[in-house]
Amino acid sequence: MKIWYSLIITVVLFTVFSCNSKADKKEENSIKKVEKIPELKLTIDSTRVAAFYESYPKLSKFKRDVTSLYQKNKSTQLWQDNKGVVEFGNTLFNQYKNLDQEGLKANFPYSEQLNLVFDNNAAKKLSKEDTDLLLSNLYYYYAEKVYGGFDEKTVISLEWLLPRKKFNYQVLSDSIFKKSTILDDKKRKMFSQYYKLRDALKEYREIEKKGGWKNIETGDDFKSLKLGDSSNVIAQIRERLFVTKDLKEDTKSAICDTVLIKAMKNYELRHGYAPKNTILTEHINDLNIPVSDRIKTIIANMERCRWIDPELEKGKKYIEVNIPEFKLYLIEDGKIAFTSPVVVGKAMTKTVIFSGMMNNIVFSPYWNVPPSIIAKEIKPGMAKDKNYLQKKNLEWNNGAVRQLPGKNNSLGLVKFLFPNSSNIYLHDTPSKSLFERESRAFSHGCVRVAKPRELAIELLKPDPSWNPARIDKAMHAGKESWYTLKKKVPVYIGYFTAWVDREGQLNFYKDIYQRDESLLKLLTEE
Repeated sequence: MKIWYSLIITVVLFTVFSCNSKADKKEENSIKKVEKIPELKLTIDSTRVAAFYESYPKLSKFKRDVTSLYQKNKSTQLWQDNKGVVEFGNTLFNQYKNLDQEGLKANFPYSEQLNLVFDNNAAKKLSKEDTDLLLSNLYYYYAEKVYGGFDEKTVISLEWLLPRKKFNYQVLSDSIFKKSTILDDKKRKMFSQYYKLRDALKEYREIEKKGGWKNIETGDDFKSLKLGDSSNVIAQIRERLFVTKDLKEDTKSAICDTVLIKAMKNYELRHGYAPKNTILTEHINDLNIPVSDRIKTIIANMERCRWIDPELEKGKKYIEVNIPEFKLYLIEDGKIAFTSPVVVGKAMTKTVIFSGMMNNIVFSPYWNVPPSIIAKEIKPGMAKDKNYLQKKNLEWNNGAVRQLPGKNNSLGLVKFLFPNSSNIYLHDTPSKSLFERESRAFSHGCVRVAKPRELAIELLKPDPSWNPARIDKAMHAGKESWYTLKKKVPVYIGYFTAWVDREGQLNFYKDIYQRDESLLKLLTEE
């Protein structure tokens, strides 16, 4: 009887505990459902956007793009989830805080409010709507500064007339939805030189952090140094060249050996000097330019790169002239096919920064003298000498003055035309000695080419009927003749005082038109 009683009690208890267990699980599931936080769904419509810009008027320039952005996203938040700001938002903020790596200053108009978003200990927080809108505006602010640079009006005021990059906010908006990283250089598609200069900026800032380089002390009696000389100045030069990697090893030697001369030549070459076997005072002065100044030059040229359309360098064939470098390059299929020294405009008659399409080559050209030169030079010359025109091989032509074709013609034996309002073109010159100078700003604005014959040969290669012999004949014919190119060649005349070449070497050139200072002033004000 007792056995049966115990068995009944056991069954009852098992049933009770089993029912209780099921009830507990049911209650637990119920609790979990209650504790689940509904997904954040903020409504950010045009009315909310308008209210935001009443509170943040300094961001109004982005209103249209931000409004379109939220309309495309069905008026819901972009930068937040249930846990707060998403990873992409944090990446954006970190990039903004590191704008100095892009050669820019972080001056977001509402930086104090922005910092509140990312300050976990902040007593006061922005509303979630304002947080989302503020980050959308930060995205466009960052993109404009880094990818776009100064607006077109400012760029033109700096006399920069090269084709401006078209800044596509639509592509940027799409990347927000994809949560693509703002560091993706391939998607940014910037002018390739920008990335090279950015790397150079990082390198030179590291040099600056380590104290830069010491000033080389020479004494008042210093004249020059050559192979075999011994001087404490040589040891200083050696140390200086080692800092910028022109010299692989600093042996501390005070003797000028072949290794030092080779390193110095490399330095001279990438700083716009003709390499020499002698170290001169001008080279020492250049070596003593502070690293802080070099950094400013890099930053100025990074800004110029923001204005360049990256599509330009994808052209199959084009000519580029860098004014401060005094060099012309013919680029074909991404490679340098030809290069030549050039003479550019004087400070008073600057060569214009612009582009054109070369369509004609003129052999044995006349030189149609500009009215300004007629007024300033020719008429005063005629007043002093009645045979002035004849001596200069000039003649009147329909009320104007032109110089007859020939070896003494100011345009030389050939000119290359790309129509433009500034009447700038490439041409030969009888003044060949000027190309031996390191600084070559002597013209009235046009670009004189040291190797015009070779340039003509390169440009006429697509036409087999124009071989070098025929070109030579046309150049020396003494009679003007025109050739129309079968395919126009783009010509880009730019102004870069810092440039990383195809060998990866950073080059600096003298700011012959003093354009860096005004640009840096604007960058500082931003």
